[in-house]
Amino acid sequence: MAFYPLDARRPTDLVRTNITLRNLYAQARSIERLQSLVETQLEPAAREHCKVASFADGVLRFVVSSSHWATRLRYQQKRLVRQLQAYKEFATLTKIHCKVHPPLVKKAPPVRTMRRSAVAAEHLQETAEQVTDATLRAALEKLARHHSGVQ
Repeated sequence: MAFYPLDARRPTDLVRTNITLRNLYAQARSIERLQSLVETQLEPAAREHCKVASFADGVLRFVVSSSHWATRLRYQQKRLVRQLQAYKEFATLTKIHCKVHPPLVKKAPPVRTMRRSAVAAEHLQETAEQVTDATLRAALEKLARHHSGVQ
């Protein structure tokens, strides 16, 4: 059984003929327009941290990068609602909800490096010479060699 792929079509043809894609594209354009209107009223520092998720039934939903920005938006909620209601797109706006969704970028844990010290190596060696327990003595000598740089 052979597989014959469908003929490739231009994205504009797909959007024009497929109702689901057309609706999705229209919704994306609508949210993009709302985002640009909201950004005119947000303080410049908040613009990259606050994104419009949806607007329905008078509730504007934001996705914010941290609880810090969610709190700042909550403090400015009345002012934002009042200013955004001036636009016809936000005529029915009554409240703003914030959903915290931190970025998915994970920071690498800091690498801990131990500074080697000749003085520490000397102290460890002196302590090892005075210890009678063979296991502890061997461990201290190994640690002293590590600090002196000789393996």
